[in-house]
Amino acid sequence: MQSLTMNQTALSQPNHWYQTNQPNTNSFTKNPIQFLRFRQNDKQNLQLLRFALNPSSQVPPVVVVGSANADIYVELDRLPKEGETISAKSGQTLAGGKGANQACCGAKLSHPTYFIGQVGNDAHGNLLADALRDGGVRLDYLTVVPSAPTGHAVVMLQSSGQNSIVIVGGANMSCWPQSLPPQHLEVITSAGIVMLQREIPDFINVQVAKAAWNAGVPVIFDAGGIDAPIPQELLGFVDIFSPNESELARLTGLPTESFEEITQAAVRCHKLGVEQVLVKLGSKGSALFIEGEEPIQQPAIFAKTVIDTTGAGDTFTAAFAVAFVEGKSKKECLRFAAAAASLCVQVKGAIPSMPDRKSVLELLNHH
Repeated sequence: MQSLTMNQTALSQPNHWYQTNQPNTNSFTKNPIQFLRFRQNDKQNLQLLRFALNPSSQVPPVVVVGSANADIYVELDRLPKEGETISAKSGQTLAGGKGANQACCGAKLSHPTYFIGQVGNDAHGNLLADALRDGGVRLDYLTVVPSAPTGHAVVMLQSSGQNSIVIVGGANMSCWPQSLPPQHLEVITSAGIVMLQREIPDFINVQVAKAAWNAGVPVIFDAGGIDAPIPQELLGFVDIFSPNESELARLTGLPTESFEEITQAAVRCHKLGVEQVLVKLGSKGSALFIEGEEPIQQPAIFAKTVIDTTGAGDTFTAAFAVAFVEGKSKKECLRFAAAAASLCVQVKGAIPSMPDRKSVLELLNHH
């Protein structure tokens, strides 16, 4: 068995870290859903199913490989102009990072969820481990990296609820082994679905996506994170590509102001080898573009009050993944995700705002 590099330590070794006592992933029954490949003209006639409050314990897990950040919140009336210094109304540090957000969302939605990622041996690392543990995420594959700080982000939150974010990669972007250890690959290939983002190195995402693809495990790739071209090799192993409007525009070089323009940008993604494009449209809802089929649109489920949009996209993507691996139709997946995102924006913080399954189902039942 290949060991981690010398500058890494397994998370379970220090006594102050949370150690899970969960069964080995091999105990999960292989689900036919995980072998579905999203190929052109491949029709899926899944039965429209109701969402259970307590899903079966035998469903294969969601596995999230990605980032964990300490989000340093600064509340402002407005963003500072160039060269300007302004005072913040308040500031606090909360757990976040796209990978950790999505893992915590999956676990809070009562689906077994594993997180593979890295944090530093510092207070921010402890904060993230505690938050993930409290959210029900299985931490068997979280690693502490003594030679790098925990990743963090400065979130400038305006009174409107909109935010601007600056990310410092830290352990998310450094000290990864050149080849993932066998135990990591084992849980990836035993998953019901694998989730990736762009806040860890591309070469890790490629390894994970290739291993999942070869095992018949669907891969959802969130476009959020590094603003750089995506390796073509990575896109070749992705089943569902999930950008928001601005990410879709940057990555395709096409405008995304209207639905027609968004459709053309999705077609560009199809030409790059991705057959399903799940676009998050904020207050305009979402749309799933499947090559060779009509788009499926989902209106937003409007929140009573928008407090903070941080983590809403991660909540949407993770909720879609949970519904999918539980065998729901695409329309149901979109609706479940819309309800989860609606609840998310009503609470400040990323991980603290992730809704539980009961709250999502109650909203769906009354909407």
